[in-house]
Amino acid sequence: MGDNNGVNGDLNANLPCQSTGEPQLDKAVRQWLSWDQNGQTRAQVQALVVAGHLDELKTRLCSRMSFGTAGLRAPMGAGFSRINDLTVIQSTQGLCAYLFRHFPDFTSRGVVVGFDTRGQEESGCSSQRLAKLTAAVMLSRDVHVHLFSSFVPTPYVPYAIKTLGAAAGVMITASHNRKEDNGYKVYWCNGAQICSPHDKEILQSIEEQLEPWSSSCWDAELVENSSLRTDPLLKVNSCYMEELASLCLHRDLNRSCPLKFVHSSFHGVGNEFVQQAFKTFGFAPPIPVPEQKDPDPYFSSVRVPNPEEGESVLALSLRLAERENAQIVLATDPDADRLAVAERSDRCGWKVFSGNELAALLGWWMFFNWKEAHPDPADTRKVFMLATTVSSKILQAFARIEGFHFEETLPGFKWIGNRMHELTKTGNSVIFAFEESIGFLCGSMMPEKDGVSSAAVVAEMAAYLFSKNLTLDQQLHNIYQIYGYHISQTSYVVCHDPPTIQKIFYRIRNYHGDGSYPKMCGGYNILHVRDVTTGYDSSQPDLRSVLPVTKSSQMITFVLENSVVATLRKSGTEPKIKYYTELCASPGRSDVSCLEAELQKVTSALLEEFLEPEKNNLVRRSV
Repeated sequence: MGDNNGVNGDLNANLPCQSTGEPQLDKAVRQWLSWDQNGQTRAQVQALVVAGHLDELKTRLCSRMSFGTAGLRAPMGAGFSRINDLTVIQSTQGLCAYLFRHFPDFTSRGVVVGFDTRGQEESGCSSQRLAKLTAAVMLSRDVHVHLFSSFVPTPYVPYAIKTLGAAAGVMITASHNRKEDNGYKVYWCNGAQICSPHDKEILQSIEEQLEPWSSSCWDAELVENSSLRTDPLLKVNSCYMEELASLCLHRDLNRSCPLKFVHSSFHGVGNEFVQQAFKTFGFAPPIPVPEQKDPDPYFSSVRVPNPEEGESVLALSLRLAERENAQIVLATDPDADRLAVAERSDRCGWKVFSGNELAALLGWWMFFNWKEAHPDPADTRKVFMLATTVSSKILQAFARIEGFHFEETLPGFKWIGNRMHELTKTGNSVIFAFEESIGFLCGSMMPEKDGVSSAAVVAEMAAYLFSKNLTLDQQLHNIYQIYGYHISQTSYVVCHDPPTIQKIFYRIRNYHGDGSYPKMCGGYNILHVRDVTTGYDSSQPDLRSVLPVTKSSQMITFVLENSVVATLRKSGTEPKIKYYTELCASPGRSDVSCLEAELQKVTSALLEEFLEPEKNNLVRRSV
């Protein structure tokens, strides 16, 4: 075997001689140490036993990860509830067994495996190593593996599945999570992230395949010598850029555009791919933020590696743009599936667009270009735009006036991706989809959000508007004048105690007694309540939610008499309760300050009355 990163040959030699005093915990410790062959993570468990840290041992060893809105995601380190060599091997064994049951030609179709740049040496579980172990498990069962030789953006995995006809894909990433985290994201043969029932059935398959199949599963170097492993990087990148070119409709304008762009890849994978995308669109390359251009698993220049946090984490980008006299800042998150945009403004310094605002611009732009190419109004009947239910309803306002179709899904791009697949099978076209957390898909290159293609499309939109003496912000207000102002607020509180979150949502569901939801918020009557956790929707004749019931999550939406839609939701990837509010005004109403004040009143009441931050020790977002 190759280098096993500290594998201990005698697995029984380091079993702890002392007991924790709790038989069930002792059993879990013995199980871990008998299976784990990574010296670093074995040592972590042994040290916790010696130190008597029982609560920490229980947290790590007495529960397992579940598929959330973005796959498996957890801190790196020892334990069945964390991301490490053993849990990745177990997850891949379960996935492999499940895929054998579903695809008769699985060995030849194979799987795509990609990875980002996460993982510090001390964690013993870098993304690249975990990707190789994923491949090793598949290879041990003679499955063809398309393993990227270098880091790639997350959307390259679903794009590769489509291009290569693979049965499934795995991306090792924790996207914009903190540096201590990593993740395991699974894609189905349609290129969309797995959702029910596959997620639950794969977890069951993992439970049935916990013991490592063989020593070869631990051999991360096995992939280097296997004839069943291919590297799809060059082919997939070439096909991606070629298909991306079809989204470019104003190349001559782009070539002559005097606008300058700054791009930050937030210490992740995006730099070289965004540079290539700009070249494909005919632009000069964007100016990279030097401190954030190269991969850095420590994310050393930012408080959190999440461009969604806004101006505070974009400081280096904005300063560079001012020095270079650049008008637009683009920032992709570490795995390059999300995109933040800021524009220099004469009246307010920098305008950092929210995900909802950027979606209004991109939705307008995609339909504007589509209509130019399809002047027959009859063609519009087959056009769709999609958004998650916690995102702005601006696309719904577009659809109402323009005549195309709008649908919303549960939060998480996996729901959008799978709905895209269903619509495409019936001859429809999805030309734009988004989630408010700066996740966008322009066109239908793959059923996943994509920061790389979105960056190029935003640049072309900005160039076109510049040629019309308009800024992005000015066009946003033009859109709102036509379709109605959609003013939104999105934020969160941090809560590390799951029982507290359960208690908060239980109280909301029984606000005025058993089974009675709140009747008012901020002085306005609540007209309808939708609770996808229980399947209740007061707006429906049968009181049943149209959206799928998700009992394992927490999400309640309120529709108020003043056209505010407000949602409370537990994050599927982080210890947060997120809240989303939006006031959807009628076209023609332009008293923006009044609209903002009205929305703020409701948002404050939603936070103070329903979540009770002080009473529940919730930490408010600080930016």
